[in-house]
Amino acid sequence: MNFADLDDTSEHATHSPAERSAAATRSTHVSVVVNLVLSIAQIAVGVVAKSQGLIADGIHSLSDLVADFVVLFASHHAKKDADEDHPYGHQRFETAASLALGVLLLAVGLGMVWSALQKLESPATIPTAHATALWVALGAIAAKELLFRYMLRIAKAVKSSMLVANAWHARSDAASSLVVSIGLIGNLMGYPLLDPIAALIVGFMVSKMGWSFGWDALHDLMDRGLDEAEVQAIRQTLESTPGVAGVHDVRTRKMGDMVVVDAHIEVDATLTVEAGHNIAVAARQAVMQRHRVLNLMTHVDPAHRPDKDHEPFASQRS
Repeated sequence: MNFADLDDTSEHATHSPAERSAAATRSTHVSVVVNLVLSIAQIAVGVVAKSQGLIADGIHSLSDLVADFVVLFASHHAKKDADEDHPYGHQRFETAASLALGVLLLAVGLGMVWSALQKLESPATIPTAHATALWVALGAIAAKELLFRYMLRIAKAVKSSMLVANAWHARSDAASSLVVSIGLIGNLMGYPLLDPIAALIVGFMVSKMGWSFGWDALHDLMDRGLDEAEVQAIRQTLESTPGVAGVHDVRTRKMGDMVVVDAHIEVDATLTVEAGHNIAVAARQAVMQRHRVLNLMTHVDPAHRPDKDHEPFASQRS
């Protein structure tokens, strides 16, 4: 997920782990209540009204409850301070939660696809749904869309990709309820095949979103770096620090929604070690104040001198 998607006021705004955890807890508790009510209503009415699409949508809502508890668990652990075993903190609990959400969505989606295909193999057995199912599906659209907008607003405020993933999970529910409603309208008009077709479409939608979230989180867990635009912004901050004559070898890796950075800065070769160190400290402070950087490790090089860090290993030994 591109962090620019979370921007609301300032690209450099940061929030403490405690603030992010409180926001996650608040929005997720609202989601738990909404999804609990919806899942019970959709599954119960779906069974009585004989709508496979509504039952599938109810199972999707039920999966949201599991996702909500995953978010609560991750936000609780992500707010912990750094310790001996986790010197950079626990931010990657959020990334792990996003991966778990992706796997959950993918599993639920594939289950829906399988169930719908089995129904489509025997079209004669597909019953005509009751009109009550349509009213429940329409109510679910409104509830899920409102939940999505609320959760996305909270996620943007604290810039949490985990909360954005959970918000879009709610939006996928709204979209799936819309598909189910269309299928139910067709079913009630004398085309019963449209109900399991709607369930099949919902399954594909959920599977696609699960794959997307899971794949992104997996790459982040493998130390994926920032995009070029954010790297360039960090480079410019370093270059604008007084005393920095040049910057090279800027490397980044994600830690949840934060970033760890390594960079080589060039200073006047005639400066004392203390002076060069002070410039590096100033550069680090500037980057950490302006960007979502958890830590910056600087390596000081002499400007306009041969950089032995880039000489072939063999020549260094000779």
